[in-house]
Amino acid sequence: MGVVRQLRQVDADPAGIDTAFRADVRAGLSDARQKAVPARWLYDTTGSALFEDITALPEYYPTRSESELLKRYAAAIAEAAGPGRAVVELGSGSATKTPLLLAAIDPAAYIPVDISGDFLRDSAAALAARFPGLAIYPVEADFTQRVALPREIAGLPKLGFFPGSTIGNMVAATAVDLLRDWRAALGEGALLLIGIDRIKDARVLEAAYDDPAGVTGAFNLNLLERINRELDGDIPVENFAHRALWNDGEARIEMHLVAACDMAFRVGGRRYRMAKGETIHSENSHKYGPRDASLLLRAGGWTPRMTWDDVDPAFALILAEAAEERVAP
Repeated sequence: MGVVRQLRQVDADPAGIDTAFRADVRAGLSDARQKAVPARWLYDTTGSALFEDITALPEYYPTRSESELLKRYAAAIAEAAGPGRAVVELGSGSATKTPLLLAAIDPAAYIPVDISGDFLRDSAAALAARFPGLAIYPVEADFTQRVALPREIAGLPKLGFFPGSTIGNMVAATAVDLLRDWRAALGEGALLLIGIDRIKDARVLEAAYDDPAGVTGAFNLNLLERINRELDGDIPVENFAHRALWNDGEARIEMHLVAACDMAFRVGGRRYRMAKGETIHSENSHKYGPRDASLLLRAGGWTPRMTWDDVDPAFALILAEAAEERVAP
């Protein structure tokens, strides 16, 4: 069947600029305590392409580890999920790992959800060529917000697919909210296959997010380039540097854009100042131990059923089931 139709659920102004992007940048650059822009805005077309380059770096283990788990345990995943489900992928990107899952489980439909429309169209077309009998319904949307799924899959059982340890980009409260929203969207009887990165040596983690080739740095700095392109900014990108560090108290890698000097710039007609050494916090990547991950999923309305772990470097795939709604303990 191929790509049936694409849904777009993005609020844009007359110039086509995402209004949520503008609002997040204005709020984040105005924060006197810690300037920050949510990590989802790293993924425009250029950022998405750079991230695909990151996944091929020798230092960046999560993609290799997760792909190996999908290959190794494809039969077990297929047996647990059963055939005929609509696979809904959150933050599909280039859908590099998706064929491993689709080939294993005989799905009824595939719904990739991604905020980068151009990247979404290209990856959906590539999958349609590889799986010509599969109905594909791309949804251009921010999966961290409420998303309306295509009406054509309303009666199908769902399998949410949330790879890449992307859940780690969110602080715990936001992650729980997202899991609850998708528990509601996927419905009763739904399953969720989610990638979780484990806590490990800080040197391994920092190398994965600050590679010597500078690809991750370019990915991070592209956020400033995007602000300039889309929001009429004049940020002096050359005066910023990429920094990745392990925050042990929060069990996360943090990515920052560090000001090399005092500066002033404008974005969308508004003036902002930054002092030398001040940072824009652009991404978190939280890491979870087994009990932490289980508690997170349960808080979000999902009951873990099966876990497949890779030990070097430590990474996990967890299959969870939509928990029964309860009104009392």
